[in-house]
Amino acid sequence: MKKTELLAPVGSKESLIAAIEAGCDAVYLGGIFFGARKFASNFNETEMKEAVLYAHQYGVKVYVTANTLIYENEIEEFLKYMEFLQKINVDAVIMQDIGMMDKVRKTYPNLSIHASTQMHIHNLEGAKLLEKLGLERTVLARETDIETIKKIRENTNIQLEIFVHGALCMCYSGQCLMSSLIGGRSGNRGTCTQCCRLPYDFYSGNHKVNKDSYLLSTKDLNTLSHLNELLDLNIDSLKIEGRMKSPEYVYQVVHIYRMAIDAYYEKKKIDLTEEVRKLQVIFNRKFTKGFLFHEENNQFINPYRPNHMGVEIGKVISYQNGFATILLSESLNRLDGIRIVGKEDIGFTVLKMFFHKKEVQKGKKGDTISIKVDQRVGIGDIVLKTKDVELIEEIHEKIKQRNRKVKLIGKLIAKKNEPLKLIVDWNQQKIEIEGDLVEESVNYPTTEQDLSHSLSKLGNTVFTFEKLFIEKDENIFVRVFSVNEMRRKMVDQLLEMSNLSKPLLKKEYKITLREEIEESGFSVLVTSQKDYEAVKNKKIKSIYLNKDLYYSIEDDRKVLKLGRVISNYNTLHLDALIGELGGLESYSNCITDFSLNVVNSYSVAFLQSMGARRITLSYELNDNQIEDLINGYKNRYHIKPNLEWIVSSVPEVMISKFNLLKYFDVKNENNYLKDGHGNKFPVKQEDDKMIIQHYKKIKLLDYQKYFDMGIQTLRIQIEDKEDYSF
Repeated sequence: MKKTELLAPVGSKESLIAAIEAGCDAVYLGGIFFGARKFASNFNETEMKEAVLYAHQYGVKVYVTANTLIYENEIEEFLKYMEFLQKINVDAVIMQDIGMMDKVRKTYPNLSIHASTQMHIHNLEGAKLLEKLGLERTVLARETDIETIKKIRENTNIQLEIFVHGALCMCYSGQCLMSSLIGGRSGNRGTCTQCCRLPYDFYSGNHKVNKDSYLLSTKDLNTLSHLNELLDLNIDSLKIEGRMKSPEYVYQVVHIYRMAIDAYYEKKKIDLTEEVRKLQVIFNRKFTKGFLFHEENNQFINPYRPNHMGVEIGKVISYQNGFATILLSESLNRLDGIRIVGKEDIGFTVLKMFFHKKEVQKGKKGDTISIKVDQRVGIGDIVLKTKDVELIEEIHEKIKQRNRKVKLIGKLIAKKNEPLKLIVDWNQQKIEIEGDLVEESVNYPTTEQDLSHSLSKLGNTVFTFEKLFIEKDENIFVRVFSVNEMRRKMVDQLLEMSNLSKPLLKKEYKITLREEIEESGFSVLVTSQKDYEAVKNKKIKSIYLNKDLYYSIEDDRKVLKLGRVISNYNTLHLDALIGELGGLESYSNCITDFSLNVVNSYSVAFLQSMGARRITLSYELNDNQIEDLINGYKNRYHIKPNLEWIVSSVPEVMISKFNLLKYFDVKNENNYLKDGHGNKFPVKQEDDKMIIQHYKKIKLLDYQKYFDMGIQTLRIQIEDKEDYSF
């Protein structure tokens, strides 16, 4: 049975070492550019090359995140980066941009591509499409439940990677525009401002219904209690989130999952209680099993606090003269970090503490200690530990020891008058090394122990013999120098093998396109019969209708509007506006929506080659970027693209499987979130999913400018009577 891969996050060289020492099988890391964690330390080209060499000597694979959307003026630089990554022998590139995915897979066929979770693959149709395109692996969206994963596993051969631990997004993967459209920093470009971690009030009508403020802040994913179920599905890779976390966090979480996975394969039961507690001290927002195992409402969000919670270690029993007296339920060290939570939430580092009026370095469980606290706290206030200096030092020591070794199986053959021969099995590969002639002993024969001792002296190398068999004649003499030289050659060959690269293969990019340019005009999206009646007599190319309206209205211009998230597709021979890649498998004559995140000419070409007759551009483009895209397309393919652009709408900035309307049990009408600036974000429910809209309407009135640019279709999304007059 092939063991499931444990994939660790790496945001720095220190985290790389920590992840490997903790027992990961693979790591994912990012370069300075094109990664979805732009604010992680990340790696320059020299550091990236060194990281690959370091990981490969341990047999650890390296996947590089290049999972942002690529604008037209970045394409050349991005492709140079892809060539560099292949040259340094990375094991795969993780990508979101569908155009760049198509370009890279055809141009560099020896470079493996993994579809990022940002590509929003959460159903069988999406997975089938990527498999058909030849991608090696897809990272499934974090919203995918275990039943769907099982269905995908049973019906495809594409490798499946799923998140099992770490931070979650409130929005469906790759579908959040909140940070981009509100703050100008795009989550699809690696600069998310984490709007979901900010405080909001929720109103139903004019009535505020929430008490706690962090209504969009998720708990952290933790699947340890259900890991066996995931491993039973034969998932290819279990992924830990955390490229912006500390090396201590990376070590501890990888270590726990390594223990759990090994126990599964060894059919052992283990107790991870203490290890989980250590992790909680290092970082936790409280834990959830996520949508993977159907958790929702209070199980999914932590409305009290958006960042590190810590673990409870005691309670305040008195406060006098600026000192809090605390009864400890767990130990506390000088220089530990704590929070005292009551009416206020106070966090600080413990610089001094006293036990029976004597200053001490450590308080033990059951002790009553006193700590200076500048702000008054109340009797019964909870004390939480947020930093444990002993634990951090313990982890540092484990990392520093460099105990991880690559285990070898070797056989040394020593026959008289024949060259000494060493055969070594490593990572399902075999090497053979010949040494000097074996002589007959005159006085002091070489023993089996002598040979084993000399060959096993691997010192500071990453290698060790798990098993070493000696096959020898009696009364032989082997020079120690000869064995040492064979050992040196063995190490050199193994290191060379560990980073053996595929040949750099570069092919001409080819794509089949047809030119079917539509006349310039408008499309409209309506959500009610009333709105349809108001605009139906206008000159309109396409009218987008939801399912209910579609089947009740007779109009040659009608197009079925599909959602941004669909669990199962029914193939229908009709025009459809599709919101995700899975729709390409089911609708051949389709129009793609803004949610496919199209920002460059290669993405337009790819979608057209897959049968889309019109492509809606991303909200995240500005006018200059649109012009660059159109010019790039025409220069490359010598035809015009067939594009759509939304000029009037209240954009959907977030779509979520978590639903505040269910959480607060309110009707689907006149609900909104209010932020700290007083902005009101409409909240509605559609197909059981929560949709949050922008607090303001986008309305671009210079229609002719966009027609002149080369956009054939301008969309009006009817929101109110004002939109009837276009």
